[in-house]
Amino acid sequence: MKPIVDKEKCTGCGDCVEICPVEAIEVVDEIAQVNDDCTLCGLCVDACPDEAIDMPEVIGPATDDIESYKGVWVVAEHHGGEVHSVSFELLGAGRNLADKLGVELAAVIIGDQLQEAAEQLIGYGADRVYLAEDPALALFNDESHANVLTELIEQKRPAILLAGATAMGRSFIPRVAVAVGTGLTADCTELDIGEDGLLYQTRPAFGGNIMATILCPNRRPQMATVRPMVMRKPDFDTQRQGVVEAFAPSAKAVASRVQVLETVTLAQETARLTEADVVVTGGRGLQKAENFKIIEEVALLVDGAVGATRSVVDEGWMPYSHQVGQTGKTVSPKLYLACGVSGAIQHVVGMQGSEIIVAVNKDPDAPIFDVVNYGVVADLFEFLPALVKKIREQRS
Repeated sequence: MKPIVDKEKCTGCGDCVEICPVEAIEVVDEIAQVNDDCTLCGLCVDACPDEAIDMPEVIGPATDDIESYKGVWVVAEHHGGEVHSVSFELLGAGRNLADKLGVELAAVIIGDQLQEAAEQLIGYGADRVYLAEDPALALFNDESHANVLTELIEQKRPAILLAGATAMGRSFIPRVAVAVGTGLTADCTELDIGEDGLLYQTRPAFGGNIMATILCPNRRPQMATVRPMVMRKPDFDTQRQGVVEAFAPSAKAVASRVQVLETVTLAQETARLTEADVVVTGGRGLQKAENFKIIEEVALLVDGAVGATRSVVDEGWMPYSHQVGQTGKTVSPKLYLACGVSGAIQHVVGMQGSEIIVAVNKDPDAPIFDVVNYGVVADLFEFLPALVKKIREQRS
């Protein structure tokens, strides 16, 4: 499926060719032609001065009894009973959406022996918590967790469902969207309710060069995943009252073709990347894996976390769990120190929410200097050892 070109209106001016980010348009015999590489972004429609291009109208069947779907839900992710911080961030965003719609905000938590965690979710803004417990759900399994959440959606019918764009969320939330026959917008950075009452889901597209706002008018629930550290975490209210409602999943939903034997947590000396107040990131300027020792040394001195660019991860110098950027993790620490990082837009979208950004790069024209609060033009192999020495002197 691709945009429709009106041959009577098209003058072959080529404006659509220049604007197309995937080079899916060419002018043949003075008429624009769109090939199968088209991603339906719609930029050509806006760029055409002759209004000769239209998007195909794609409207599937609407959800039956769509008006019966009410409320905003947040899927609460947890690890060993400890709720992931992204769940609290989503409750803050969900509270805003629910208040605009005048509906209830609910959280869903799936696992075993999670009563204390469920009550914690109320303190962070949930009016109701659906608690689905079963010993078979103690360890995360995307198949059984997706089945349970699907079963709950079909019974309770939420209008909006939000989840974290984490490894867990990316694993099972798409399965749920397919099971209930609705759309899913991944990696949202902004959520709002429009005048039409729909959920406006905004996310970066084409490497962060444009922001796309996506709607799901005909299917329910409207589903979106949000990256950690994008939304503001609300304050915990010890006086807040809510309802914890037990949900007993069926034996069919709990059953799975996969048996999870063990969950292994990555051991690391530095702080967790998405939770640290200070992130020290190394780029290709480190030259080789062994040189990341100086990055780790700085991070340990300031109780920070170690970050890495995609090129570093692709080279195998650091594991993927340290990657910051569009295809990695989004961070927003109080201090972000980028060392030998060029500043590609794909990396910048993952750290631009940091309070203070400092970059060290020997190239004064590096793009990273366009987004920093403080820039240091220097050889990082000279600057970082001097920084480590200075920190140690002050502490002693």
